[in-house]
Amino acid sequence: MKKILFQRLGVFLLVLAVGCGEESKTIFTENDINIVPKTLEMKLNQGAFRFTKDTKLVAASDQTQVFEVLQNKFVSAAGWNLGVVNKAPSSNFVQLSTDVSLPEEAYNLKVTENQVIIYASGHNGFLYGLETIRQLLPVAIESKNVVSNMNWDIPNVEIKDSPRFKWRGFMLDVSRHFFDKDYVMETIDQLAFLKMNTLHLHLVDDQGWRIEIKKYPKLTEVGGFRVDQEDKPWNARPTPELGKETTYGGFYTQEDIKEIVAYAESRGITVVPEIEMPAHVMSAIAAYPELSCFQKPIMVPSGGVWPITEIYCPGKETTFEFLENVLLEVMELFPSRYIHVGGDEATKTNWEKCTDCKKRIQEEGLENVEELQSYFIRRMERFLSSKGRTLLGWDEILEGGLASGATVMSWRGVKGGLEASEAGHDVVMTPNSHCYFDYYQGDQDAEPLAWGGNLPLSKVYQFDPVVEGMSEEQAKHVLGGQANLWTEYVPTKAQAEYMTYPRLAALAEAVWSCKDNRNWDDFSNRVSSLFQRYGIMGVNYAKSAYQVTTETSVNTENGVISIALKSEFPQADIRFSLDGSDITSASEKYSAPVDIDRTTNIKAQVFKDGKPVGAIFEKTIKYHKAVGKPVTYINKYHDSYKGAEDLGMVNVVRGSKNFHDGQWQGWLDNDMELVIDLESPTELEKISVGALENQGSGIYFPIQVEVFLSDDGKTFRIAGSVKREYAANNGSELKDFVIEIGKQNARYIKVKATNLGTAPTGGGSWMFIDEVVVE
Repeated sequence: MKKILFQRLGVFLLVLAVGCGEESKTIFTENDINIVPKTLEMKLNQGAFRFTKDTKLVAASDQTQVFEVLQNKFVSAAGWNLGVVNKAPSSNFVQLSTDVSLPEEAYNLKVTENQVIIYASGHNGFLYGLETIRQLLPVAIESKNVVSNMNWDIPNVEIKDSPRFKWRGFMLDVSRHFFDKDYVMETIDQLAFLKMNTLHLHLVDDQGWRIEIKKYPKLTEVGGFRVDQEDKPWNARPTPELGKETTYGGFYTQEDIKEIVAYAESRGITVVPEIEMPAHVMSAIAAYPELSCFQKPIMVPSGGVWPITEIYCPGKETTFEFLENVLLEVMELFPSRYIHVGGDEATKTNWEKCTDCKKRIQEEGLENVEELQSYFIRRMERFLSSKGRTLLGWDEILEGGLASGATVMSWRGVKGGLEASEAGHDVVMTPNSHCYFDYYQGDQDAEPLAWGGNLPLSKVYQFDPVVEGMSEEQAKHVLGGQANLWTEYVPTKAQAEYMTYPRLAALAEAVWSCKDNRNWDDFSNRVSSLFQRYGIMGVNYAKSAYQVTTETSVNTENGVISIALKSEFPQADIRFSLDGSDITSASEKYSAPVDIDRTTNIKAQVFKDGKPVGAIFEKTIKYHKAVGKPVTYINKYHDSYKGAEDLGMVNVVRGSKNFHDGQWQGWLDNDMELVIDLESPTELEKISVGALENQGSGIYFPIQVEVFLSDDGKTFRIAGSVKREYAANNGSELKDFVIEIGKQNARYIKVKATNLGTAPTGGGSWMFIDEVVVE
């Protein structure tokens, strides 16, 4: 129930009611204002402005389009078609007022009971002011159906706002999985809602060419489609046979692109195209094999490819002729200053063998194939620069020397951004640690399949494009930041939304709001209103931040396990049970860590407004005979993966498929060997060793686990073993290696797990163990 201020004859009465007539105005507090991203300055005054069917929108004739989003919202949610006029009436109006003294994307907003005025120097500033008004309105403004008995009030505020960075971007990969024009438009709407200003479209990759090029029609006729193997894991899809029917794919016609670009421009967004080179181009080579070193016919791959050896041949002049012709058509379609050329992950083994490439290296006086890549990028940079454009590429374009006018997009952490900015180049920071939205955002067992990694909402919020170690001069070269949604594991619109929202809101605030203005607790409160809006819009946003997680400690003196429950949001209402019973709003409320000294089935869930949100947490804590007992490591874990260190094997906390969760101990090219002291002779029947396999990340199951027993800790006898031969595994899997030993008495247990050693793909192999369970 909202508080309503009733005004009559200068006397103010506080009435607890809703919809008390045209004169009643909502009383607002600062807690009612939930703008994302956070504004630079805001002052809340007494009173409110009410939108009615008679409210006028005031703008010069060349500015009227700016009102389109707000007008459409009121048509849908209120049934009103708010009129646009070029002269303000005496009251009840929203006006755009040009103030050339304001920076390009800044705006000031002043709301009184009679009028709303947005001050800005241009299009984007006015748009952002209107998006702020939208977020000041009740969440019902997002409704697609008319909402009855609603007071469309906004608080009387004075806001001064401007972005911290000029590049506030989001990349959508439409190559690995194709997303139609309508979804791109929806994405543009969501970017504008959060005051983002750049949409980076990843239009080309091995698995699909998605933009019509009239001079080379086979790029889309052949390169735009692949054999449909969507029923198989991405990295387990076999190489298609030549000539097999291709049915999965799609592309944007040039008319589609023009429509997308124009729509984005109307929403204050620049669309940056990415045309990959020299690698990630098997779709182009499938269409035109002569672009590669050995001109071998290939099919568009249906899934993962590694290493990427089928790449453009820089030894042939025809390759550059092709690329320049492609880019000429691309530049006709995209007015963006920046043209992204990729430049990443090129395996150059074919270049080392290619006669044409060897000749190019010799003629140009290059040292090696790394410098040949630099030659490639420099040549494309000169071409783009001659057309008034700026080449943008992933940080691999630094290898072999960077073209003078190029801008770097730093994705492999922040090192590329540091190097490029130090050399005087502009950079866009998009480190995979904070900006890769194809990573998991919660418990992998409760999340849809993703690439890997772990990027929860709170970590995205910590992102800062200006990183430690940058000088003031380097910081001036940081254009801003960007989130990336790679779509190998994102086949549908619903999943794309799930991976994007609300993490995009956290990133939007990270690149818009002043650093001193940002606070996770404050954002946590404001983002709840955003969740309501997403719900009304029908956006399939993730509730992963509500998931319950645990922190566990063991009292080594008495073996009691202390378990703390938490979620990403502070002061979350967590309800739990320790007997496996279902969780309801009447279940016990969590307030402090709970102690257990026996096998326990814990269930927990976050509640909000009396209703469960997020996935339910359920885990059986298997209290076993070695809990908290001393462990001596003969072969110690790697420094990068220590788990709970000396108690890691006996703390009962099991690891998840997220190998960064802090529970796994890792061994690189080394066996695990340890001894557990049970402190007194104990009857034993079974020992289990928990392991993780994620071959894509170089983690393999042990090929053998052995158990030895001893009474004195010096002389050990074999008690049992289990072997497992290596087998290809494209997923992520948890497995307990169980050794049944019958009934035996012993004080000491030695456990040895044998590492696979050299991985099938070459290089080292990790072995990850989370617990030795003694029963």
